[in-house]
Amino acid sequence: MKLTARNTHRDIAYFYVGLIIAFAFSGIFLNHRRTLNPRRYTHDTKEIQITPLTKEQVSDAFIAQFTSEQNIEDELRRFQATEEELVISYASNDVKINLATGEGNIITYRTIPLLGQMTILHQDTSNWWIYYSDFFGAAMLVIAFTGMFIEKGKNSFRSRGFKLALLGIIFPLIFLFLLS
Repeated sequence: MKLTARNTHRDIAYFYVGLIIAFAFSGIFLNHRRTLNPRRYTHDTKEIQITPLTKEQVSDAFIAQFTSEQNIEDELRRFQATEEELVISYASNDVKINLATGEGNIITYRTIPLLGQMTILHQDTSNWWIYYSDFFGAAMLVIAFTGMFIEKGKNSFRSRGFKLALLGIIFPLIFLFLLS
């Protein structure tokens, strides 16, 4: 097989097509995670009622007892009590309780299968993934550069493509300057 821009472009793109698709979908969802977070969406909300209490009554022992009584089998992250409210954060649950009335709710979160795991690819910092991502980044550069030399004639990079490439570079730069 002859080493050409077209063959290099095609073969690297074939190799990384799965990762390109995963990054595209998960990147889109990460851009909109305030609306729909694929790693933490509300699965269930349960109204609860406990005996009213004061901020001073909230302790590690109370939190442990509450967790047990509510059958929350989850990792406790933190809790905070103000004069009005108790907030307890677990890995997959959030609890808010009005201390004066004892009324509150437990919100249970879940991860959207597959899509939630794909978003981890954007944030994983383990050593092997960093190196794999570096190779992927380099491959994307090869795909971009070889793509510039695939087409010949009036639709070539020299005739037409450079204008679109220039717009493609300018557009994100405008956003960078507007956001900073």
